[in-house]
Amino acid sequence: MLPRGSRVRTKQDHAELGRSGRRVRAGSVVVHSVHTDVDSPPRAGFTVGRRVGNAVVRNRVRRRLREQTRLRLSSLPRGTAVLIRALPGAAGATSAELGSSLDSAFRAVRSAGSVRPAASPRSAGPQRTARST
Repeated sequence: MLPRGSRVRTKQDHAELGRSGRRVRAGSVVVHSVHTDVDSPPRAGFTVGRRVGNAVVRNRVRRRLREQTRLRLSSLPRGTAVLIRALPGAAGATSAELGSSLDSAFRAVRSAGSVRPAASPRSAGPQRTARST
């Protein structure tokens, strides 16, 4: 299991990473990454959708990804948050194959220009509302 400070825990953080994070596809995973100015350890979150398989398969994939990420998380720059999304091919992948995919994705995250700053808070300007008919 990842240390508490190394986890992306809130639904809002997951949504922000998925929405504004830079995407890198490697093998059977997609890694969304955002670099913040906060000097905190790298953080990781996981998303394994129903297309990957039933609950048993999804949990197995999540456990494997979590362990492979734990071994590699220290290689990311401080202040980086990543969301690791499993693709359907992850169901049949071994731990070594998932690790290799993460190595490729994390290499791209570390490379210059691959990590972009987190989006700034939206201005308090006029809000869009639904039109009534």
